[in-house]
Amino acid sequence: MALTVYEDLEQGTDEWLQARCGVLTASVIGQLITPTGKVADNKIVRRLAADLLSQRITGVVEEIPQTYDMQRGHEDEIEAKIAYAGKIAPVKEIGFMVEDKWGFKIGYSPDGLVGDDGLIECKSRAHGLQFQVICSRDVPAEYMAQIQTGLMVSGRNWIDFISFPALGGGKMMVKRVYTDAEYQALLIDAATQFETRLAEQHAEYMEALKDPTLRFIDVERRAMEEDIVI
Repeated sequence: MALTVYEDLEQGTDEWLQARCGVLTASVIGQLITPTGKVADNKIVRRLAADLLSQRITGVVEEIPQTYDMQRGHEDEIEAKIAYAGKIAPVKEIGFMVEDKWGFKIGYSPDGLVGDDGLIECKSRAHGLQFQVICSRDVPAEYMAQIQTGLMVSGRNWIDFISFPALGGGKMMVKRVYTDAEYQALLIDAATQFETRLAEQHAEYMEALKDPTLRFIDVERRAMEEDIVI
């Protein structure tokens, strides 16, 4: 059991998607926890379980269509890294990392590594939200699960959260966050229960395949035509 680092993978590519196939990742693990700090059991969790289990069974990862906000966020991330590297420290980019020391895998795609001890996590924020973040002097709660998971998976000591004003034109805020052992224990508890759910649902799926009243036909995966306009 050890940390596996995919240094040469480019994030967003087919190879990157396959490395993440069926893996519970930092970007979605927050769905397993309620706003009150409990392990969640709701429609969102059940759908996440179905998505990841289907990936493990079929090897198919369905791509998410690129939206304007996603493209803006990608471009803002590039600008944030340039500003951070110019004023604070150099940033090294890698594709993906996976830790399995808990008996199951948790993955993380860092926005960048800083030295031997640090990470960065960049978020593009609409200017009104950026104003609120600066006034709060803190990291928005919706990002904390991702941040603490990144620290947990990487084994690094700190992460600089970067809040970038959308498309620039304002102040970029950098807030250093350290390991929160209590929060990470909650994440592991939630992930452990989630993996138990997946094991139970996998057994249910295998039983369904044995149902004599059903017939199953294997079908080939096909690519969508890029020139289709709806």
